[in-house]
Order: sequence, then C-alpha cells, then structure tokens
Amino acid sequence: MANNKNTAPETQNAIDNLNDNLTDLSIKVQNNKKGLIAGLVVIILVIVGILLFNSYSSSKAEKADVAVGKADISLFTGNDSLALAQYKQTAELGHDAGNRASLNAAIMLYQDKQYDEAIKYIDKYSPKEALVGAAALSLKGDCYVNTDNLPEAVKAFKAAIKQSDNNPYYTPFFMLKLARVYRAQQDYAAEAKLYEEIQKNYPQYAAANGINIEKYLERARLDANK
Repeated sequence: MANNKNTAPETQNAIDNLNDNLTDLSIKVQNNKKGLIAGLVVIILVIVGILLFNSYSSSKAEKADVAVGKADISLFTGNDSLALAQYKQTAELGHDAGNRASLNAAIMLYQDKQYDEAIKYIDKYSPKEALVGAAALSLKGDCYVNTDNLPEAVKAFKAAIKQSDNNPYYTPFFMLKLARVYRAQQDYAAEAKLYEEIQKNYPQYAAANGINIEKYLERARLDANK
C-alpha cells in the first residue's frame, strides 16, 4: 500500500508487517484445508498445485490441470517470467486450475508493480472460500491505492471487510487498510468510525498486533473537528 505522510510510524509499521502475509493468504487458506503448514509462498503454491491435481472427465479440465502444474514447477525452479506467462495462459482455460492461476498471476503482477494488469486477473478470479475472496479483494484495494485511485480502493476494502465475515484476524486488518485510505482522503470522521468499530468488535486485535488504536482514534477525532 502506498505510504501516507499523515500516518504515524507505529501504525504504518504494524500494518505493513501484517500486510506481508496478505498476498499469500489465499494460498495458505487452501493449503491449511489439506492439513499442511508451509512458510514460503513458492513452496505453498507448488504443494497446493500438486494436491489440487485431480482426474477430470473433461479433457479441458485435464489440460488446465497440466498447465497450472507446469506453471507451479516454473515458479518453484525460479523462472518467474515463464511462470507468470504460464499462469496467464492457464487462467484462460477456466475450471478450478484456471481459477487458481488467475489469482497466482494477480499476486505475481502485484509483486512486479503491474497494478492495472493485476486487477484484471483479480477480476477473473472466483473465490470458493470467504477468506480467499477477501484477500483477493484487499489485494485489489492495494492495487488501486498504488495507482492513486482511492475511491476504487475504498470500494475494494469495503468489499473485503464484508467478504471476510467478521474474521477476528483479517476483518480488522482490512478495516485498518480502509482507515488509511480515508485518512489520505482527509475523511477523518470515517477514519474515526472504523477505529471505534475495531475497539468495539475486535478488542484484542490492536493489543495483539502492537497498534495503539485509542491514540489514532483520538487523532482522527481531533482532525475531524477542525
């Protein structure tokens, strides 16, 4: 997410540390469903690619499975440019493999700072789990922030908050991201309201992540009353 000059270092650092986990959230969620734990995005992508390889009666589905497997191998062996091209090609094939390839392509494009193209592939992705969908929407919001399209970023983060379905870890995280956008827009009343909701509905979140919500709530209230 783009830096905001009005954001205090404590909040900035805490949120950015959490944001490091966002781009691989979708992979982690799918991976955890298989009972596996992995720490690196690349390894997770490969493991999930193997676990999701199934026999389909449809030849098109089989083709998509083979294609996404090849992309996973390219990524694992460090050929990122080839992997991205393969994920893009697989995304056009549809089925579960093509759907996953769309999100993988979006993540890689975001990491390469190709934000407009990343949005294109996020829009191709259809999540099957609430948190995966919320992560994709939040990633879309980050893309819009990095292209200075703050109104669209607001829409994306609001959608991520709704999609995350009151998850005690990720919902307040997405709320903090939205609060930062409101501050950049100088909508301090909306920023303060989000901090109030975090305090009320997720009281343990700020303390667990080293964020002084009360401090930033007071700042937003003061700025709103100027």
